[in-house]
Amino acid sequence: MGRYIGPQSRIARKFGEPIFGPDKVMEKKNYPPGQHGQNRRRKKASEYGIQLREKQKAKYTYGLLEKQFANLFKEATRRKGITGEVLLQLLESRLDNVVFRMGIAPTRNAGRQLVSHRHITVNGEVVNIPSYRLRPGDVVGVREKSKSLEVIISSLSVGHHTKYTWVEWNRETMSGKFTNIPQRSEIPEPIKEQLIVELYSK
Repeated sequence: MGRYIGPQSRIARKFGEPIFGPDKVMEKKNYPPGQHGQNRRRKKASEYGIQLREKQKAKYTYGLLEKQFANLFKEATRRKGITGEVLLQLLESRLDNVVFRMGIAPTRNAGRQLVSHRHITVNGEVVNIPSYRLRPGDVVGVREKSKSLEVIISSLSVGHHTKYTWVEWNRETMSGKFTNIPQRSEIPEPIKEQLIVELYSK
């Protein structure tokens, strides 16, 4: 199965949250998609349904496929700490996510594309693997030939990298440092990770 490339607003409406960022469609149509979305009376979701929904939300938010997500969860269970929190920290350490957090790209999807198209460097070397795991101290930069790309300049002008305490940005060099792995309290995504742990524990 390939990565989802359909309408993002439809998915956001399904979860009732702007999981891909600010969404004008969500503001106008804050109800489920489909012909009867506005009038639909939903049955009370089962425990399994609630847990599955949370996992799907996390997958769509970070742009992972099922197998990738399952493998990341397995790794989280092997590490010290609270499994759900470790899972989110592993997701936040992905290169495509950090490119987004630093403001180099306006969305995670755009960040993934910039990485895949070899516009991004890590410690001075071009890295084209979106899932590349960053370590504290790694420096993420824009490749010299790519510094004039309109999508990058436009995204950096918004300056949302200042929101996150675990990344530093140097405007002069167009590079930033992944200073530390964020604590759960610092990660703004409204994901109930414990539900995901419960789902995989069945």
